[in-house]
Amino acid sequence: MRRFFFLLLFSNLAYGAWAALVRPPPTVPVSQAFARLAPLKLVDELPPSQRPDPAARKTADTPGQCLSVGPFGDVDNSAKAAALLRARGFDPKQRAAEGEMTQSWWVFIGGMKAEGDTDHALVILERNGVKDAIVMPATADVGRRVSLGLFTERARAERRAESVRAMGLKAEVAERKLANALYWVDLAPQPGMNTIPLQDLFSQGVSTKVSVQPCPPAAAAALATPATPGPAPATAASTPSAAVSGPPRLP
Repeated sequence: MRRFFFLLLFSNLAYGAWAALVRPPPTVPVSQAFARLAPLKLVDELPPSQRPDPAARKTADTPGQCLSVGPFGDVDNSAKAAALLRARGFDPKQRAAEGEMTQSWWVFIGGMKAEGDTDHALVILERNGVKDAIVMPATADVGRRVSLGLFTERARAERRAESVRAMGLKAEVAERKLANALYWVDLAPQPGMNTIPLQDLFSQGVSTKVSVQPCPPAAAAALATPATPGPAPATAASTPSAAVSGPPRLP
């Protein structure tokens, strides 16, 4: 009887252990936030219309791939800059564009309404040694003005204006621009560079008025387009016999 009792007890314990091992895990409730997410797909599984453009990604990964140096007021200066940059390992392209460039700075006295005002200003200027002032014709929009000269450097124009202001007159400095052809040098920065070393150009006599800025879209597209190789130059071996001096041979 005792053996039967222990056998029955052992059977119950064994069944309980087996039931605990094979019992399925409790069901975890699904989050509604994750349930609304779209399933992940590989790029190859997407339809062609939804696949990202590799060219656009390449462009986004390489910002500032075209920089413009300029503007230069003459083609000789831009050609010199292009030659110096080419010697430093760049591949520059020269470009011409229409624009306005500062030609000079004008110093004048304005805001005068009557002829007596201009006469009074001339008297003060002459007493202080300024004898090259010129009265400008009066206009309806700006009134009467006295010109104190044109200067190619702003520093000199500012010095003239300061000296006239010290006489008690209101001198002004205006920048004068004229429509002109401007020249630029477009190039791609070298790896690891985000600008162009202008100091190297300035030390070689290139205009110090130029700066670096991003290329306009058309110039950037032209720089990215590889140049089409032209026909090979003619050599002595490829020169037609007709080009050789002497009378032609009759058939």
